[in-house]
Amino acid sequence: MAILILKDGKEKSVLLRHPWVFANAIREIRGHADPGDIVKIADKRGNILASGFYNPASSIRVRLFWWGNQTVPTSYFQTALNNAVKRRAPLAKASDTNAYRLVFSESDFLPGLIVDRYADVLVLQTLNPGMERLKETLAGHLMELLHPIAVIEKNDADTRKLEGLPVKRGILKGVAPDGPIEILENGHRFLVDLDGGQKTGFYLDQRENRALVARYAEGKTLLDAFSYTGGFSVYAAAAKATRLTRVDTSREALESGKRNLTINGLDAIQDEAIRGNVFQVLRGFRDRGRQFGMIVLDPPKLAATKAHRDRAIRGYKDINLLALKLLKPGGTLATFSCSGGIDADTFVRTLSWAAKDARREVQILHRLHQGPDHPVLLSFPEAAYLKGLFCRVL
Repeated sequence: MAILILKDGKEKSVLLRHPWVFANAIREIRGHADPGDIVKIADKRGNILASGFYNPASSIRVRLFWWGNQTVPTSYFQTALNNAVKRRAPLAKASDTNAYRLVFSESDFLPGLIVDRYADVLVLQTLNPGMERLKETLAGHLMELLHPIAVIEKNDADTRKLEGLPVKRGILKGVAPDGPIEILENGHRFLVDLDGGQKTGFYLDQRENRALVARYAEGKTLLDAFSYTGGFSVYAAAAKATRLTRVDTSREALESGKRNLTINGLDAIQDEAIRGNVFQVLRGFRDRGRQFGMIVLDPPKLAATKAHRDRAIRGYKDINLLALKLLKPGGTLATFSCSGGIDADTFVRTLSWAAKDARREVQILHRLHQGPDHPVLLSFPEAAYLKGLFCRVL
């Protein structure tokens, strides 16, 4: 097994159990390692500190999952997978929810592995060469452990390109259903396109935030910007919002949102579906003097890394400035960022700049984040990718 020797002073993050070792932290490699091999990390004196997956194609050279100088046990991955599933036991027992994240990569000590449950189907992503090698074995264990009808791989994430991996989709185990499947989330029904949908098929990380937004929705007109398949709209309509305006660039997503309203018996609500660039649509609303009682802004990732940070901040300020101008006095705004390059404090400052330019006073009522099936290790704060604020605009 190859050993990677760290530069002087670069061992601190490893000792603090941060799972990423960057290329610029490595002084030398002793031995040969191929992409996906498990390697050991040592300090400058040769003391073994940890082990993880090696990838020379990535700026993150090693993704750690095992600390200490002992060899990684052959049972490690099966045990870690079992433990991740056990930690989701409260969700598994819920009668009103059958869709949630089972494995969350580094936060479950399985770097590069994502597994989501959608009713009786599991969707798997492997995001580095090490996990890519193990996907068939892991899929087989998931079949034995949970007895789904299928384990599907949906390996089309952009991060695979950064790891030197190709796009792949298909069935790993079992027989996949034809067409969309129906899931249940907090008692609401949704049709999920596991083949063509974004992420693994649905934004499972917003489950608790959708429920919170619904608490304030009664009697409100809702602008659901970047609405995708209408998750926030369904919750708001069920909570007696009076009117929906859903905006998205995808016709298919808007049509799917309409179907989700229908299967929940909510198609009688006034529902305006607008296909277009959200920034442009909201500018048009501003110019025509339209106003709303509640706005949800859940844009796609604007800054995957800190390199795109400044451009993303401008985008977040622009869209929030528009939203603040479109809200009635006393209206509420749920605004989100899923960009890894934008931390929570920066997001709050960006909203404050938008409020100043909009000449609106804004109260933060709730700070929002991903649900507990997307946990954040104290040693790995990068896992806290979803930031949100629920505000009252005065």
